[in-house]
Amino acid sequence: MLLSKGFEVEIYTGRTDGEIIGLADQITQSVSGFVREPDSRNVEYTTPPLQQYEQLLCELVTPRRRLRKFLHNLDPSYTLIPGSTLSTGNSKIFHRSDPNNPYHAYIENTYGTDVVTASIHINLGISDPEMLMRACRLIRAEAPLILALSASSPFLDHRITGYHSTRWHVFPQTPQHVPLFESHDHFIKWTEAQLQLGTMQNVRHLWSSVRPNGDHRPYNLNRIEIRISDLVTDPIHLLAITALIESRLLQLQQDPNLDPLISSQLPNHSRHDDLLEIITHNEQQAAKESLNAKLNHWKNGKPIKAADWITQIYDEVLPIAKAQGIACFLTPIKQIVREGNQAQNWLKQMESGMNVSHAIAQTIEVMERQEKAIQSDLCLPV
Repeated sequence: MLLSKGFEVEIYTGRTDGEIIGLADQITQSVSGFVREPDSRNVEYTTPPLQQYEQLLCELVTPRRRLRKFLHNLDPSYTLIPGSTLSTGNSKIFHRSDPNNPYHAYIENTYGTDVVTASIHINLGISDPEMLMRACRLIRAEAPLILALSASSPFLDHRITGYHSTRWHVFPQTPQHVPLFESHDHFIKWTEAQLQLGTMQNVRHLWSSVRPNGDHRPYNLNRIEIRISDLVTDPIHLLAITALIESRLLQLQQDPNLDPLISSQLPNHSRHDDLLEIITHNEQQAAKESLNAKLNHWKNGKPIKAADWITQIYDEVLPIAKAQGIACFLTPIKQIVREGNQAQNWLKQMESGMNVSHAIAQTIEVMERQEKAIQSDLCLPV
């Protein structure tokens, strides 16, 4: 049976020429379903948990169409901006969306604009807490592949940074050391200890690539939240990445030995630490070179190119996706691997002489065309 799935979508607002502008106050007061982030230049919306991909497609697109309509009424040049960093913005200044919020004050004072990013958090429902911990271990070990597929932040302040995901390169993962949780009890005790030590300000202040989530963390959990993904503005590509993750989780349900703590061939006495070292290295490499990154496989530590590893997993899970009726949503993974992610395509445009603003402006037009087509073909009118 398919898992329930939902997204938390953070997105910048600005003008059709790519300039990023803070409009969170006006949006959150006037458009239902949108909430403010600490910086006013981006807003967030959440889709409800659903099993069917066709419904998810509309839940991704419809709020954006409503927001676009509101922005256009404010000013015809206002729009939504692709990318996961302040590509055309000023990263030296924090634009507080809620000056009286003490948690936002803590974030600004501690991390500055390194947290003013836009991303997609992918949530998949898993009610059994031990299965959830197993899922977190596997997906965290393979999260660099999700980053490789989704990378969309090669720019900052109008310049090329040298990273395909500048967002993940600068984002402050907190606390600094997050173990592979061996059980639900381990997660509970670790979280309580972090809150006592002050390394976490609250239960939400766990900013790692993957985390267990639920209505009463760390005690009542019901989903895995994948936080490493850059903003994927193409809804078809986002569903493909989600289908790859879901198929992998369904494979894990069928074969619990996929758990890295069980099937890794790294030495027993140091397996946990070696796995964490490999994961950290792989995340850094994926942030730099995405699909071209040279990673180390968690099973044996051997080098493998990110694109090849993704293809390997794709081939493994395709029969599961076919059996569940979601293979058609999975297939765009091959296109991303073949043609490149958003960051790689932007960098190709840079090589042909285009500037950052022009590349962003072109993608703004593509985004709107995609949304219109999906809305008119599949969804109810806004």
